[in-house]
Formats: sequence, structure tokens, C-alpha cells
Amino acid sequence: MSEQARSQINTHNYEATIGIEVHCQLKTKSKIFCGCKNEFTHTPNKNICQVCSGQPGVLPILNKKVVDYAIMLGLATNCKIAQKTDFARKHYFYPDLPKNYQITQDLNPICEDGFIQIELEDGSDKQIRLIRIHIEEDAGKNHHTDAGYSLVDINRAGTPLVEIVSHPDMKSSYEARAYVMRLHSIIKYLGISDANMEEGSFRADVNISVKKKTDAKLGQRVELKNINSFKFIGQAIDYEIERQIQELESGEKIYQETRLWDRKNQKTIVMRRKEGADDYRYFPEPDLPEIDIDKDWIECINKTIPELPGARIKRFQADFALPYNDALILIEDLQLASFFEECCKFSKHSKTLSNWILRNLLAYLKEHNTEISKTKITAQLLGELVNAIESGDINNKVAQDVFAEMIETGKSPAEIIKDNGLRQIDSVGDLEAIAKKIIEANPSEVEKYKAGNVRLFGFFVGQAMKETQGKANPKLLNDIFQKLLS
Repeated sequence: MSEQARSQINTHNYEATIGIEVHCQLKTKSKIFCGCKNEFTHTPNKNICQVCSGQPGVLPILNKKVVDYAIMLGLATNCKIAQKTDFARKHYFYPDLPKNYQITQDLNPICEDGFIQIELEDGSDKQIRLIRIHIEEDAGKNHHTDAGYSLVDINRAGTPLVEIVSHPDMKSSYEARAYVMRLHSIIKYLGISDANMEEGSFRADVNISVKKKTDAKLGQRVELKNINSFKFIGQAIDYEIERQIQELESGEKIYQETRLWDRKNQKTIVMRRKEGADDYRYFPEPDLPEIDIDKDWIECINKTIPELPGARIKRFQADFALPYNDALILIEDLQLASFFEECCKFSKHSKTLSNWILRNLLAYLKEHNTEISKTKITAQLLGELVNAIESGDINNKVAQDVFAEMIETGKSPAEIIKDNGLRQIDSVGDLEAIAKKIIEANPSEVEKYKAGNVRLFGFFVGQAMKETQGKANPKLLNDIFQKLLS
């Protein structure tokens, strides 16, 4: 479709319906049905045995910690926990599935009917309902070579998974991204998974359909498979919604298919087309008994659940008077939220602390591709830096230099300020003398300023800052120039 035709499409006549399935690997020491190490490794077929490689005659033994973690996630997402739950065999044939079936849950999942609450752009709340959470084993991984053949790595086979299936309650990429981010943060807070999207331990499949708002029937569903970043989830959904609208406007048919996100070309591409629903021939797993979950078991797990992101964002707003957006960004990263809270033990200026964490610290971490724990910054050092700013010992410009040295060396702000003579100049007499000197040296600029070019005020302040190597008290300097130039 041409750009002109695309611009004439009225997208407001359409609405999207979005549901998401998330597969999350659990952080247990061993795999779900055998004693092999459950760890991410680049060495192919390192952590395998007769069970997870699908050898004949072997029997699975369920890892109880997997059930504990599934119950914990269910409680944290407001689900009903099943009193009795069991496993099934899901049959399909693929090289990375040695048994030719996957042990999963079918009719009796461990968790059902939950919800996750997200915050919308207008500040209101919305509940995204969950259909179910069930336990299953992961498959291995195929590695496709340029030579035209594929290799199979069974390391991942038998890794414990939970699959979280939402209702199609989301209407936009914003809602979908907010839902996945909140689910991701809940899992991180619980400590049941590292939820590393790049390594594949947290994978999202997004189902999207588009229809005219006046139509009662939902449109044909298209699945976007294995998107591995929050950013790409938003981009892929926006593209796919527009693609489907364009197809419908052109009189084309939307096919039931699985598509992948091509991040290089910023578009979705067809992976495979489906003519009907897959028939996996589920039947009860004969080698695993039914699991009875009593109230004592559930209560024992419930006592271990920490404060969750939704509660923490409200507490940060109440206890630290943070704006909603600041609190939201902080709580979505468990390490960042904990660091902020620790900083507040050393400085009462919570909003200034938040600013420095969200701007300077995050920028440093992103630039150096690192984590807080791998730098020399501590909560006490950042708290002391903020205190030095708020007390007037240094201004914000000098503080940038102090921060840069502090995070690289681990020196205290006081030590850096003293060693480099960075203490702020607060003497009215000294600053007035500098201001007079600059005014006398720039008569033409003074004349232009007084003639109405008020933008030149910044020139005078900048010259004074340059003269004092950035150490002048900016408020005093502004007041002095206002007085002298009037």
C-alpha cells in the first residue's frame, strides 16, 4: 500500500484485542524431573541425563520446589490455587523434544482465575485477568547453521517452566507492555526466576486481532512468537495492528499464522501459517501421580511472599513523596528500588535522590552496560552527595564532576570536594566583584541586553561560571546580575 493510501486509513474506526502467553523458566537448582543442574550454559549438552534426553524406560520424579514456586506466583497474582492438580502429555514431533512429547498441564492447572493490576497512561488502574498458570518442562534448542543443517542442544530440555496465560483484556501496546513489565517485576521480586529475556528465561507470545469497533465478532488472531524485550513487544504490537488494519482496508484476509518480529527491518514476518487448531493429543501423564495441595502448604508459601511492586509503588509515593512516574520506574527494577530505599537512610531529600538515580546513575549503568553492584557507588556515597548539594556545599554543575569521580573511585564526596577545591563560592562580595568585571569587559553585550535582548543574561552568568570554574552559587549569581544590569 502506498504512503498516500496508508495516510488515508482511519485507524480510529478499529480496535485491537491482545492476549499474552508468557513462558518463564524457574530458578531451581535442578531440573523439573531429574537431578541435572538447572543453569544457563553455552556448552552444548553439558547438563543432560537419561531422563531429560528422553531415553527409553526412565521415569520422571517431580521437583517439589517447582510446585512451591508455582503456588507462590499464583498467590502473588491473585489466583485460585487448585486443591488437586496433575500432569498431561502434549505430543508433537520436533528435533529438540527427544521424547516426542512434553510433560505439561492440561485440564487441571495449578492456578486459575487471577489478575494483575496495571496503571494506564491517564493514571487510572486496570486489571488484566489471568486464565491460568500451569507447570511444564522446557524443550531443548535447535541451532541452525549456514551450512544447511541444524544441531540440537538438549541442555534446556527439562528446565522447569510456568506458563502464564492472560485473557485478551489488552487494547494497546502500552497496556501490553505495562502488563508484561509488571509480571516480570513480580517474578523478580518473588525471586523464583532471573527472568532474563536475552537468555530466554522470560519469553512472551502475543496474540493480536483487529476488528472494526462496530463489529461484534473478534477478528482473526495472529500470534507474535518469542519477543525478547519490552521495547520490541511495544514495537511489534504497533506494527502488527497497523498491518492488519491496512490488510482489512484493502479487502484482504487476515490469516491465522505465527509471525516473528524482525527488529532489523522493524516489521513482523511470517514464520508459519495455520489452517486449524493444533491437535496435540493430550492424555494424562501415567508416570506422575496427582498432587494434593492443602491449606497448610498454601499458607506456608504465602508467608514467604515479600512486598510486591504494586504495594511498593504506593508506599514510595506515600513515604517518600515521589511523583508516580518516578516511583513506577524505580519499582520495576528490584535492585534499583532497593538501592533508592537504602539511599534514603543517608539523606532525607528523597526527590533529589530519585532524580540522581533515574538520570545520572541509570545513564552511567546503561553506558557501561553494568549493574549497581558492580560499580563503586554505595547508597551512603550518593546520600552524602545529595546532602552536599542540598546544603549548598556544591552546586549541580560541580556535583556532576563529583559523581563521575565518586562512581569510578569510591571516594567520598567530601574527600573529592576538598581535594579538588570544589566547594561552592557563596561570598556575595567575591561574586559581585567577578560580575562587575564581566560587565565592564563586555560593554556591547550590556548595551544589547538593556536594549531588550534578554537572552544575553545567560551569557553573563555563563562567563561568571567559567571564571569560577563552575563553583559559583548560581542563585546568588543570578540575583547579583539582575541587580547590576538593571
